[in-house]
Amino acid sequence: MIRKVVKSELGFTLLWTVTTVSGFLLSLLFIEIGEKADVGILQAAIGSLAIAFPQSLILRQRIFSLMWVLSTVFAWIIITAISVGAMGWIVSTSQFLPFRVVYGSIYAAIGGFAIGFFQWLAISKSVPSAWRWILISSVSWAIAVPVGSIIGMFLYRLSGLFLGEVVGLAITWLLLAIFTGVNAYKLFGQV
Repeated sequence: MIRKVVKSELGFTLLWTVTTVSGFLLSLLFIEIGEKADVGILQAAIGSLAIAFPQSLILRQRIFSLMWVLSTVFAWIIITAISVGAMGWIVSTSQFLPFRVVYGSIYAAIGGFAIGFFQWLAISKSVPSAWRWILISSVSWAIAVPVGSIIGMFLYRLSGLFLGEVVGLAITWLLLAIFTGVNAYKLFGQV
């Protein structure tokens, strides 16, 4: 059944998106969304595992999926340890729009580069032009984080509830999943 779904770009992208966003939602059982200092290395590792494992099941026909999981978890540990932050689970404390756009893009591009680089290590032997995944990850994060952050900020301002920021993070993950899903299909071929 899954093989039939992933034969088309739309099917693969939908499956990748549902899997990635579901992994994010599952991670919320273990991680409290908060400010940068609130999310530690252990939480980043657990959260990334909740996302990387289901993704690896989709990719298992094409790559050694255990390496995908390990490289993703290691990347999140590294970016959290170097204070780039667990950007998928933190919200900006600033309500200043340009700050969210500029710094959100910069930090997300750095984090996306690191995630892409470590995932590249997992796919480089089995995927031609695998180096492009590093750029795909970096650009996808650099777009998704500021857009989700801005939406979250406006929802927070409208409602006065922190839940608006959480919705913004969910939108970040949705956009990220769509961007990476479309490009993963093109890059990895029909997995």
